[in-house]
Amino acid sequence: MKVIPHLWFEKDMESALRIYTSLIPGSKIESLKALPAETPSGPAGSVKIANFTLGNQQYRGLEAGPLDAFNHSFSIIVECDTQAEIDELWAALGEDGTIEQCGWLKDRWGLSWQILPRRLGELINDQDAAKAQRVTEAMLTMVKLDIAALEAAARG
Repeated sequence: MKVIPHLWFEKDMESALRIYTSLIPGSKIESLKALPAETPSGPAGSVKIANFTLGNQQYRGLEAGPLDAFNHSFSIIVECDTQAEIDELWAALGEDGTIEQCGWLKDRWGLSWQILPRRLGELINDQDAAKAQRVTEAMLTMVKLDIAALEAAARG
């Protein structure tokens, strides 16, 4: 068995995938094609399917007009090692999207992302409960996450 997340785009899937794969190492579009036959979602050529990889995780995509909009029930987490990585993803994915709290944003296609420092998980799961609480409280006040501020909160 294999588990592959599937994303339904209303429109402009190719642009989304080009941006996603350009930003995240270990990513590529493996295939992208229009279906040659009419489907319940539209005439021949109007529905597109894609196979792509983001950060070595396989995905499938479908562009077939409106159905259910993306929402917070599904998000893609990207763990970053540096603040520069966070800043780059935040700027690119947040452009024409919706910026949210605690490292969350919605891109211009409505897909939710969590742009997190890898270090956050280590700090929040620290055996020192007071340290973990300080880090959590600091994170809850942030929009884009700041590694230096999280480290400062950990130190007290």
